[in-house]
Amino acid sequence: MDSVAKYGMKIQFNEETLRFAFQRENGVLWKWDESYRPYMECKSGKIYFSDARQISHKNFQSGVGDGVISTYCGFENQGETVPYEFQTLVWMEKTTQDIYCEWIPICEEGLEVEKVFWPGPMEFREARDDWYTLLNNRQGMLIPNTWETELERPVFDGFFGTAGAYMPWFSQVKERNGYLAICVTPWNAGYQATHPAKGPYTLVGMRFEPSLGKMDYCRIVKYTFLSDCDYNDICKVYRNYVDEHGGLRTLEEKAIRNPRVNDLIGCAFLHKGIKTFVQHNSDFYDRENPEKNNHLTTFANREQEIRELYEMGVEKLYLHLDGWAEPGYDNRHPDYGPACEEAGGWEGMKSLADTLHKCGYLFGIHDQYRDYYRSAPSFDENFACRLPDGSIPEHQRWAGGPQSYLCGTQAPYYVKRNFEELVRHGIQLDCAYLDVFTCNEGDECDNPMHRMTRKECYEYRCRCFEYLLKNGILSSSEEVNDWAVPSQIFCHYAPYDFMMQKPGTPKQGLPVPLYNLVYHDCVIQPWMMEKVSEEEDYMLYALLNGGAPYLVRDAAYPNIDGAFDENVKISLEEQIERAKVVSAFHEKVGKREMLRHEFVDGNPKVQKTTFAGGSSVVVDFEKQKYEISWG
Repeated sequence: MDSVAKYGMKIQFNEETLRFAFQRENGVLWKWDESYRPYMECKSGKIYFSDARQISHKNFQSGVGDGVISTYCGFENQGETVPYEFQTLVWMEKTTQDIYCEWIPICEEGLEVEKVFWPGPMEFREARDDWYTLLNNRQGMLIPNTWETELERPVFDGFFGTAGAYMPWFSQVKERNGYLAICVTPWNAGYQATHPAKGPYTLVGMRFEPSLGKMDYCRIVKYTFLSDCDYNDICKVYRNYVDEHGGLRTLEEKAIRNPRVNDLIGCAFLHKGIKTFVQHNSDFYDRENPEKNNHLTTFANREQEIRELYEMGVEKLYLHLDGWAEPGYDNRHPDYGPACEEAGGWEGMKSLADTLHKCGYLFGIHDQYRDYYRSAPSFDENFACRLPDGSIPEHQRWAGGPQSYLCGTQAPYYVKRNFEELVRHGIQLDCAYLDVFTCNEGDECDNPMHRMTRKECYEYRCRCFEYLLKNGILSSSEEVNDWAVPSQIFCHYAPYDFMMQKPGTPKQGLPVPLYNLVYHDCVIQPWMMEKVSEEEDYMLYALLNGGAPYLVRDAAYPNIDGAFDENVKISLEEQIERAKVVSAFHEKVGKREMLRHEFVDGNPKVQKTTFAGGSSVVVDFEKQKYEISWG
């Protein structure tokens, strides 16, 4: 066992097992789990680091830190030695005592690497409630080592930059000692975690994937080790990391650029649609009940609903309008227009927008610049995302039928074209929702005309948001994500993972607001308000998270995206009164940092959040009660 001990930190390295251990001065020992062997998944099969015929290790030293650098080469593929080579560098930073683990490709000839599983998961095998793992699966979850429910594979397989990982980090805490593992290069990376029913352990590790078929840049994970900490402290360390790297952009700052941010604070959210048309070649097409595939509500009818809500005392409201164009919801993108003629056309849409503004309300539309429908008049396969093997991913799940994915390099052009068309018809928008950008993984395209990495795709998506902001339109997308924070004003939702499952499904961990502990004052989040049963009311989570309320949320598709039919029925009058409570609290804390979340007296059924300025809320999920302190 070799070791490097300096600056109050020790790195231990076992040259036989290739596993590391880390320990701060007077701190606990964190070591990679004994079941772990560093390995790569290749097209030819699994290859362990130890399969290299030539392995060397030497001390590493620079002006900012010390560590161990290892070189691996001499791998075999189908009985032949190939020139594939890589290095690993594990070093401690002198100034912070943080540990950096770097995987460095040297030569990629001879192996087709699909995934690299390194660095390894920490040993975390004690049947204790005060040993827990933090995962950023949607809003966040805390998994005690003794948790009863088995952990399932997260959405998008825990890929960073998706709904399965709003932020590129995970953490573990044992007896108030913890570590925070941040993926510094998150664009082609994710986590994988294992927790069997009742534990008594949780293992979580990092993986790296290729970009355009290559592992051609250094992949970095940063570990920060803490003592006397909990998940609140972990989140604040990450918030400081984001701020240090220029990624923290608060709503207060965003409101300087566009004061309408202040108008959206405290709004009740109304989600309605105009036209639904499900193509015969869509997976959603109901052949048994064809009458259910299509329906239409006129702009005039929606306008009347707005007047009625105004007369019922709704003071602040934002209307999110689906299916407003002629082809219908999720059809013919990116060629979405004109305004639905059967519903009243451009004149009817303008009248609806004008009525909203007369009532003091805000207006926004659903739009889409990723799904690339073959029915779009401008569809050209040459501008669809092409994989390195030449294939073009396709499916027909949504209402519009067969589609591929529009290369993100093209999205800003279509956004500009379409929104200027809205301006020409006098449609004044306050907000716009660009679907799936912050939920789905970034795309890659290997077409030489517009080659694009996943990192660049995120940049192009932000460029679309920035175009909206430059033109006075508040930017929105489906969920939230770390990479989008500087350019995103609000979202469709940022729920806990269990909210996307059928009510009554066992929770895979304790829901905790990890995202909001970092970014609450940066992105406005509306929350589901359904009372899903007599035992569970989502309004309490809306209050706990200091979010905006959904007044009505008409789902575009049945029984997906957390919209289920079995919810307790609540009258519109009661919905309005419930929304007023949540709106009033959001008005107070919407631009405030969430300072702390806690289980009151250690009871997960009673939770409290505290915001900058002193406001707080305590919710009792068992008694379904809440108590607000206004600060």
